Amino acid sequence: MSEASVVDGEGAAPEDQAPRHLYLVDGSGYIFRAYHALPPLTRADGTPVNAVLGFSMMLDRLLEERSNGDRPSHVAVIFDAGKTTFRNALYDRYKANRPEPPEDLIPQFPLIRDAVRAFNVPCIELPGYEADDLIASYATQAAGQGMAVTIVSSDKDLMQLLDDRIEMLDPVKNRRCGPEGALEKFGVTPDKVVDVQALAGDSVDNVPGVPGIGIKTAAELINTYGSLEELLTRAPEIRQPKRRESLITFAEQARLSRRLVELDRATPLPEPIADLGVRQPDHDLLVPFLEANGFRALKTKVLARVGNGGTAATPAPLPAAPAAGTARPAAKIEAARYETVTELGALDAWIAAATRAGKVAFDVETTSLSPMLAELVGFSLCVEAGHACYVPLAHRANAEGSLALDEATPQQVPFAEALARLKVLLEDPGVLKIAQNGKYDATVMASYGIAVAPLEDTMLVSYVLEGGLHGHGMDELAKLHLDYTPITFAEVTGRGAQQVTFDRVPIDKATAYAAEDADVTMRLHDVLRPRLLEQRLVSVYETLERPLLPVLLEMERTGIEVDRAELSRLSTDFGERMATLEAEAHQLAGRPFNLGSPKQLGDILFGEMGLPGGTKTKTGAWATGADVLEQLAEQQGHPLPRAILGWRQLSKLKSTYADALVTQINPKTGRVHTCYSLASTTTGRLSSNDPNLQNIPIRTEEGRKIRRAFVAGPGHVLVSADYSQVELRLLAEIAKVEALAEAFAKGTDIHALTASEVFGVPVEGMDPMVRRQAKAINFGIVYGISAFGLANQLGIPQGDARSYIDAYFRRFPEILQYMDETKRSARDKGYVETIFGRRCHIFGITEKNPARRANAERAAINAPIQGSAADLMRRAMIRMPGALRDAGLKARMLLTVHDELVFEVPEDEVEQTKATAVRVMSGAAAPVLNLAVPLVVEAGHARSWADAH
Repeated sequence: MSEASVVDGEGAAPEDQAPRHLYLVDGSGYIFRAYHALPPLTRADGTPVNAVLGFSMMLDRLLEERSNGDRPSHVAVIFDAGKTTFRNALYDRYKANRPEPPEDLIPQFPLIRDAVRAFNVPCIELPGYEADDLIASYATQAAGQGMAVTIVSSDKDLMQLLDDRIEMLDPVKNRRCGPEGALEKFGVTPDKVVDVQALAGDSVDNVPGVPGIGIKTAAELINTYGSLEELLTRAPEIRQPKRRESLITFAEQARLSRRLVELDRATPLPEPIADLGVRQPDHDLLVPFLEANGFRALKTKVLARVGNGGTAATPAPLPAAPAAGTARPAAKIEAARYETVTELGALDAWIAAATRAGKVAFDVETTSLSPMLAELVGFSLCVEAGHACYVPLAHRANAEGSLALDEATPQQVPFAEALARLKVLLEDPGVLKIAQNGKYDATVMASYGIAVAPLEDTMLVSYVLEGGLHGHGMDELAKLHLDYTPITFAEVTGRGAQQVTFDRVPIDKATAYAAEDADVTMRLHDVLRPRLLEQRLVSVYETLERPLLPVLLEMERTGIEVDRAELSRLSTDFGERMATLEAEAHQLAGRPFNLGSPKQLGDILFGEMGLPGGTKTKTGAWATGADVLEQLAEQQGHPLPRAILGWRQLSKLKSTYADALVTQINPKTGRVHTCYSLASTTTGRLSSNDPNLQNIPIRTEEGRKIRRAFVAGPGHVLVSADYSQVELRLLAEIAKVEALAEAFAKGTDIHALTASEVFGVPVEGMDPMVRRQAKAINFGIVYGISAFGLANQLGIPQGDARSYIDAYFRRFPEILQYMDETKRSARDKGYVETIFGRRCHIFGITEKNPARRANAERAAINAPIQGSAADLMRRAMIRMPGALRDAGLKARMLLTVHDELVFEVPEDEVEQTKATAVRVMSGAAAPVLNLAVPLVVEAGHARSWADAH
């Protein structure tokens, strides 16, 4: 810290004089608010600095003299040191869904820390802890010393700290709150906030909570019973059956959630409170910093306040950083301009305008998030930015008995007549339809006999441009590219128990929300679509993304049949086996305990039984994850961990599939309809949800039993067509490994070949264990496996694993060269590419932290291979419907699971369908690429999915 004097000019306060007022700035939380507060701004070398300027301005205002005695005497800015903290050891899914930061914000993180130091303010972070924990510890200790504490943040998680000495300040709204703020937000006093959060959970941070309990109910329960523990103890007394069952079933989950949300007030303080005294900015640091970043107005303002002291300084050199992101358009979004269409004449005028324009953004409003169950309530149209409308069709009286705020029930366009006109527009080949997450809108319209085409999806345009950098939902894209925060669904439908379906939303509110969706979608299209051409990604979008939409739509609408009786039998079987394993576990432990409780299990394994290898988390609980239990079972040979692992696997299969699938059968079709997401992975792989059919274990007997419940309809069989070793084949292709390419061309056993080459043993009469080791190396190399990872997988010393990998690279040096070149390219560009030109952005590839950088490098090595396999599957799926039609086949494509396609086929068309599927899949790369390595596809058929694969 500089020798400059403190703000009041009299030096630091005497040690025996208690400091007066500590300000703790939540730096990590405020970075994003600073980023979104200002439009894009770059300095001379192209580095984005809008967040740096916003943060600097906020810090400067904070250091200015305040009225009413609020001027800080002590101040610190607190940051997160990284993503991994002690909470991730408690729960590996903690904050797993947090989106990656925008690309143009990433290079600003270190510059913001530089800004804090230039203003001569302590910049504090601590590995393994979140900024909130440091704030909690500083605030608690400072208050204990008699200081007033102001936490500069709007983070609700910090409200558990509020008391008569600790307040919060939202610097944007300039609003302060004390303990009454917690009561307003959570319905309880600050000391009970963590109990409410533990029950309600937090979807943003992946805190599980108790299903079915929101903030309002949680507050009611905690106010009634006094604490979470008392509530869980007395849960059997609760009268409501569902609530009682949830609290009993998920008691341990609630306790875990409490540990996740409770801030650690005993976090070590990196700097003592006495060293946080407010000081004048260091002129020799601050002026060069402001000049280097082009903050001339702020420099003038600061110098006017603190003077021109200090030596003349040369502007600091500009550190290298990526170029700035896309500029956001300045057009203003005004909800007041949106029109509510209630007459057919007005609707005709809008449709005519869209037809003249040749394009229209549209959005549907429905009664359900599931497109197969949704009923149309209304739709919105936008023909140009700012010119949008909402057409209500099926709004009903809401809970207060009114559709509008003035108690009058307005006229709505007749449903059938509106749909007839809309059908003409949405099926007009001369009008481009633009949607955000267009598959949902198109699926809903398909249920009313309307085939939306041609269709363009802004979500997919964004995904092609910046897959892996951030999410692609409309709200996030609007903030990123339009600097605008749209109205949320919860704002118009309510929250928790107060929520209503969209058909009961007042029409004026519905118009503001729905028309805005169409308007924002059009604006996003105007911003994003030209970038496809600029970045030479039109081909990726037009050949891999856009044409897949109607294919997936048809697959989802078709669904697949499941055998209810088989699922019931499996549920009973799994339940009985779980009971047997539970009894066995109790006997092995010497007493009953809850097998679903990590705490009870850890206490038994390491506390009572004294098994070796136990490690404790930051909270003092024993770690009992699957890796720990597997190590105990394999290396120690103890039967209890093995019994627990078996029980956990059966419990997951029972709850996730055997029991849940029956409830997910669509009442209209009698089939299960999964939903595929095109824009959720970095590499282009599709993901499956509601239900997730891609996570059914295939290598275990229990997983195969689940697949046996998926069956063909009467007179049909299921055909499964699967790429064989596609990622290894693509590795040979991409890395140009001649020996592997030749082996694949000859149909050689690739794992036996690898074993022979690496271990020097003949193929004939090879020990199966040696082949297994070679197989692990082959597939591990694709994922950038380390010696540590291979050693764990094979159960061998790490030194042996390293020697195997070294021998592998000596025999196939092209692969090592590919890996090194890929890592270098990823560091230079920030992304890697598939063989079809898809960009897979790699977050963290330039990380200074070795562990995080190594993870990013492994992702960079794998992404071109896995991404190319995903692109091959997309190309095959896009061609498949036409190929089946051309062959005169009635087969329907039902599922895609990684490298496999599943069809429902009439019994007399099986062999023709298999031949067609094999031909299309094996030739999916042509004519764009002529692969040196042949693609092999294996096809089988049976009544059930398990037997067909």
